[in-house]
Amino acid sequence: MQRYQVLVHPEPDGGYWGEIPVLEGCYSQGETIEELMSNLREAAAGVLEVMAEDGQAPGQEAQVLELAL
Repeated sequence: MQRYQVLVHPEPDGGYWGEIPVLEGCYSQGETIEELMSNLREAAAGVLEVMAEDGQAPGQEAQVLELAL
């Protein structure tokens, strides 16, 4: 099982949207974090399926760093 880092963004009117940076175009949304993660799993499966059909592989794993200002 491959693991991917997810960026989660709160929506101003409630709910969340998220993205998987190493899977270009892999975005989804949900009313809760649990719903978002479920929707992202489905979106990622679709992106990976299309990539496999096109002979492509996911990009390099993104680094998560902290910046103090």
